[in-house]
Amino acid sequence: MASVQIRAVKKQFGSTQIIRGVDIDIEDGQFAVLVGPSGCGKSTLLRMLAGLEEISGGEILIGGTVVNNVQPKDRDIAMVFQNYALYPHMTVRDNMAFSLALARKEKSFIEERVKKAADILGLNQLLDRYPRQLSGGQRQRVAMGRAIVRDPQVFLFDEPLSNLDAKLRVQMRTEIKELHQRLKTTSVYVTHDQIEAMTMADQIVVMRDGLVEQRGRPLELYDHPSNQFVAGFIGSPAMNFIPGTLRLSADRAEVEFSDGTRLPAPYGRQLQGSEGQRVVYGVRPEHLSIGAAGDGIATKVIVVEPTGADTEVYTRFCDTSLTSIFRERHNFGAGDTIHLVPDHTRTHLFDAESGKTLARA
Repeated sequence: MASVQIRAVKKQFGSTQIIRGVDIDIEDGQFAVLVGPSGCGKSTLLRMLAGLEEISGGEILIGGTVVNNVQPKDRDIAMVFQNYALYPHMTVRDNMAFSLALARKEKSFIEERVKKAADILGLNQLLDRYPRQLSGGQRQRVAMGRAIVRDPQVFLFDEPLSNLDAKLRVQMRTEIKELHQRLKTTSVYVTHDQIEAMTMADQIVVMRDGLVEQRGRPLELYDHPSNQFVAGFIGSPAMNFIPGTLRLSADRAEVEFSDGTRLPAPYGRQLQGSEGQRVVYGVRPEHLSIGAAGDGIATKVIVVEPTGADTEVYTRFCDTSLTSIFRERHNFGAGDTIHLVPDHTRTHLFDAESGKTLARA
């Protein structure tokens, strides 16, 4: 195992900047997830870590050693790809053993490593099959087994679950996390799915446009986003954002919306806004409750989606679409007016121009 340090790393293709100076520290044995929208640079960063892309600037260290000019095969890393990258003419056993055979390891050593990985991943009954005879989930296990047998310092995962159906993704998510808890190998995982990031990571790194927006533990990013982008990206369904104006008086701070409705501003220690400042009020769907007439904000119901355990309700307020989640069941339907009351201890406030957090209750 080894720590990973990414120091002021840059990547450009011609005049186009893809990675614009990224600093990330990943501790020995940590599971770090790089997450962000398509095109943010997360996969490029992973490929630079693997040695598959040249670095335009900065340094990457694995186990304290700078690896900028080290060949991929000498970095002691193992990568699991999105498309599995299995050899179709080889059995599961041979696919898993291939890298060790290429390194001319002893046959007994290879057999021991393959058996251990097969035991961990439940592949013993599949060792003599070919990739075409396997399901998507089984192929992904083989791809992980091929990485495990190498016993690398670092595992790299490039969106490994994106080709699987929803139910299998949940199952494989659990299996990968369980695997990490067992092996305790430093892992860097790339995904655009923030639910994968929240449920699997020790550290989440949120990227946008080649920069790190925020990094930290999952619930730290959920509870204390540094800006509106992170607040909207982390959490499912996404945080609701309502534009408004900050109103300050001697004894209170409020946000006024376009219909004149006012709600208390989050009065956390970070509140630095000024009277009349354009702001965005943020509240998560699960932090809204039903109130009586005159409470909170009056919204019109657009769609009600019962899911069994929860009910998701989509409403409109001041030309803004809002999402609410309720554990209890309600009888209202499209066209009804309901009053939503935010949990004022868990709301957020952002500057409308910069998107930076002004306060979090």
